[in-house]
Amino acid sequence: MQRYKCKIAYDGSEYGGWQVQPNSMTIQSLCQDALYRLTGVKTHFTGSGRTDSGVHALAQVAHFDSENPVNIRAFNGILPKDIRIITIDPVSRDFHARYSATSKTYRYHISLGEVHDPFTRHYSHHMFYSLDEQLLHKACAKFIGTHDFTSFANSSSEGAAAKGAVRTVTTCKASPTDFGYTIEVTGTGFLYKMVRNIVGCLIKIATGKLPIDRIDELFDAKDRTLAPSAAPAKGLFLCNVQYPERFS
Repeated sequence: MQRYKCKIAYDGSEYGGWQVQPNSMTIQSLCQDALYRLTGVKTHFTGSGRTDSGVHALAQVAHFDSENPVNIRAFNGILPKDIRIITIDPVSRDFHARYSATSKTYRYHISLGEVHDPFTRHYSHHMFYSLDEQLLHKACAKFIGTHDFTSFANSSSEGAAAKGAVRTVTTCKASPTDFGYTIEVTGTGFLYKMVRNIVGCLIKIATGKLPIDRIDELFDAKDRTLAPSAAPAKGLFLCNVQYPERFS
C-alpha cells in the first residue's frame, strides 16, 4: 500500500469547510467520494487541518493510501471545478499531512474604499473605514511569539486545543495592496478560528475602536468573550503548509 501526498486548491465559498460534516457538503467528503469512484475502495483523505466554512486554500495538503496510482486528470475530472488537485506524489508511510507539518501560513485580504471590486468580493472583507497603518503594524508585532491564544480561539479546549491553547506565531505582518491590505500569519499551529479572531482584533485597533494595549490584556485574560468578533471567513486563505525537507 503506497501513501500519496496531495496539494489541493479550492474556493471555499460554497462549502461547509474542509472536514466531513453530517449536513453539509465539504472538501474532504467530495475528495473521498472522488477517490472511491476512481479506485472502488473507500479511502480516508486526511488533511493538514480543517478550514472553516467559506475559507479558501491555495495549498491545502492531504494524504491517502492506495494500492494503485491515481491519475490527477481523472481525479480533477470528477471533482467540482472550484476544487483542484494540484499535485499527487508518492511519499513514505511515516508522512502524515497533519502531524508531520511544522508550520502553516494564512493570508487574510482586506478591501478598503467606497466600492468593493466585484472580482474580489468573494475573496476579501470589504470595509468603508480607513486603517491606521502604523497602528496596524504595531498591533501585528504583538502577536508574534509564544502566547496562550485562548482569547483568540473558539472552542479553545476541544480537539487539538484540549492539550492547551499555547501556540507560537513566527510571522504576523500587514502588507499594503492595490485594494487594501493583506495580513499574513505564520505559526507552528493554530486553534479554531484563531487567524480570523486575530484579524478581527487588528481591525478594531487599526480603526481606533480598541487600544493597542488591549492585546496584552486579552492574552492575560484567557477569555474569548472579551475579544472582538472574528473577521468574515471569505477573506481567509490557507497559503502554505511546511514539512521537513525529507517530505518535500
